Amino acid sequence: MRVLIVTAGSWGDVAPYTGLAVRLREAGHTVDLATHARFAGTVTGHGIGFRPLPVDPREELASATGQGLARAVSPAVAMARAVTMARRFMPRLTRGIADAVAQGADVLISSTVTDPMCTVLAEAHRIPSLSGYLQPVTPTRAFPPLVTAARTLGGYGNLLASRALWAGTDGLFAPAVRALRRELGLPAPRRGTSRGAFTGFLGLPPARTVLHGFSPTVVPRPADWPVGHEVCGYWWPPAPPAWEPEPRLAEFLAAGPPPVFAGFGSFVAGDAPRLSALLVEAFRLAGVRGVVQSGWSGLHAEGNDVLTIGEAPHAALFPRMAAVIHHAGAGTTSAGLRAGVPAVPVPVQLDQHFWAARLHTLGVAPRPLRYQRLDAADLAAAIRAALAVPSARPRALAAALAAEDGPAPVLSALARL
Repeated sequence: MRVLIVTAGSWGDVAPYTGLAVRLREAGHTVDLATHARFAGTVTGHGIGFRPLPVDPREELASATGQGLARAVSPAVAMARAVTMARRFMPRLTRGIADAVAQGADVLISSTVTDPMCTVLAEAHRIPSLSGYLQPVTPTRAFPPLVTAARTLGGYGNLLASRALWAGTDGLFAPAVRALRRELGLPAPRRGTSRGAFTGFLGLPPARTVLHGFSPTVVPRPADWPVGHEVCGYWWPPAPPAWEPEPRLAEFLAAGPPPVFAGFGSFVAGDAPRLSALLVEAFRLAGVRGVVQSGWSGLHAEGNDVLTIGEAPHAALFPRMAAVIHHAGAGTTSAGLRAGVPAVPVPVQLDQHFWAARLHTLGVAPRPLRYQRLDAADLAAAIRAALAVPSARPRALAAALAAEDGPAPVLSALARL
């Protein structure tokens, strides 16, 4: 079967699908991945077919609008700024997705962001489609919307708030979906259905196949989710072939006790020098050695007990760390859990608040620190709290994740097709 996976966003929104693609290819399917040109080399390096999508996510995050999103002090403001940013590139992204699908496929697998457009294109080209989400976005009583920092609003409050958020994001996709349907000669969608899974503010999502690439150990499947919504387990990115740390890093690791990692991944900080200095001071106050990953922000911190590194596979690096400080993106969160080390979550925006709260609830991290209010003293205290987490907790979680087979339900769904 020719499978086309379509995803958009940062590397954390792409990496899990590379692992899924490799597993599908090993099962005998032909797999292409459509995503941003920035990631072409990594995708093809794993032997996966590549179809380019427009928009450079790093440029968008570094833009004035993207920096405004990073500085937002409340989830509501962050969501509003994210919508403003997305509206600017949504027509280009939609055109690119349409071109990628037009190259042919027997089945589509679409991410949270690309699902609305892929649902329309699957209808137009008369091919089946599956939704492959990395976040639990379907409304539920089990937890509040992803973008809030609240732990819970109560069952009814969680459901009402998540439906309101769903309706709001539905409006973000609606113009692109309407234009695409007109172009393809399809009838206009019913009100409130541009995402393909929402039937109105008081309605429930219809039965359809939505496969989630995260662990039920981390987020158990909500009992009130519709039939066909399944939590599969993580879709791990392919393991790097025999990765070894560069000489400077190898020497640093051998020179003392395991250090604390700090990295913010694809987040683009507008004040990288300040953040770099803050990390150095926090390491000093906590009395630990530190490894800082430069990431998209270009962080740089050096000293006798601090080293800056570039790209390195988290799957190989994190097990060598005493703890990991990160922005609680879905990908970095899962990598830390897989490594069996405690975390210090510092969420910046959107679903990062949800994953940070999950780490704390699971007992492998102190309470999250908001990036917008971060200071060295609080970060140092959080580092000490993370290092005090009993090692059995993160190790037990890592063992549970190792026993799961996330791609298996996707293979089963394809077999049913």
